[in-house]
Amino acid sequence: MLAKIIYILGVIVAIWCVLDIFKHNKVGLVGKILISVAVLAFSWLGFIVYYFLIRDRI
Repeated sequence: MLAKIIYILGVIVAIWCVLDIFKHNKVGLVGKILISVAVLAFSWLGFIVYYFLIRDRI
């Protein structure tokens, strides 16, 4: 049960990151797609990397 909750939260956070990525205009479409695929592929790790390292740069 706990694993299912963590998984669902990870999917929600990853979708939030993808929406946030597509709001910014500094990165081209290909860059946005690559970052989005990486975030979705590595749900929690992708979120952590995006939020703490990439978010302020794009």
